[in-house]
Amino acid sequence: MKNVLVLSILPETVRRVLRVAGLNGRSARRKFFVSAKNRKLRLSFAKSMLNKPETYWNNVLFADKSKFYIFGSDGRIMVWRRKNEELNPKNLVGTVKYGGGGVLVWRCMSASGLGNLVFIDGIMNHALYLNILRDNLKLSAQNLGIGNNFVFSQDNDPKHTALNIRLRCLYNCPQNLKIPPQSPDLNPIEHIWRELEVRV
Repeated sequence: MKNVLVLSILPETVRRVLRVAGLNGRSARRKFFVSAKNRKLRLSFAKSMLNKPETYWNNVLFADKSKFYIFGSDGRIMVWRRKNEELNPKNLVGTVKYGGGGVLVWRCMSASGLGNLVFIDGIMNHALYLNILRDNLKLSAQNLGIGNNFVFSQDNDPKHTALNIRLRCLYNCPQNLKIPPQSPDLNPIEHIWRELEVRV
C-alpha cells in the first residue's frame, strides 16, 4: 500500500517562495512562430546579403503601402496618469464609429529619394496592385535616376505574390529581391510611413 502525504500550502506562501528565488509572475511574451524551413531560408538570405557592396543598395527600389487613419490611431495609445484618473478628459482618446475612415497609399523609394505617391480608393487587390506597378514603378525608377537597372523589393503580401504580379515583375523588373517567407519587415519605407503617421 502506498502512503500519500497531503499538505495544505497557501498560494501566498508559494508566491512568496518564488519571489525569494527571484521569480516573478509575468505575462508570457508572444513570439511569432517561424518554421524550421523558413528559418533556413531567412539565414540563407541574410548570408547572401552579407557580401553585397554598399553600392548594391543604391539600385534597390523598395515598395510598400500604408493606411493612415483620419481620426486617431489603430494602435494602443499610452498616457501617464495617476490612479483613479482614467476618466479625466486629458487621459481620454476620442473615438468615432468605424474608426472614422482612412487613406491607403502606395509609394516606392530608393537611396536617391522617393518615387510616386499613389492614393488608393477602396480595398487594394492584386488587380489594382498590378495597375499601380504598371503606371508607377518604372516611372519612379527613371525619376530617381536608376533607370531600368533596379532591384525590386516588396514584402510577401498575398497581393504581391499573385501570379499576375509575379509575371509582371518577371518581365518588367530586371531583378527582384526575394524576401523569404515570415521575414521581419526591414523595408526602409516603413520609417517614412511612421514619420508621416507621427506628423499627421
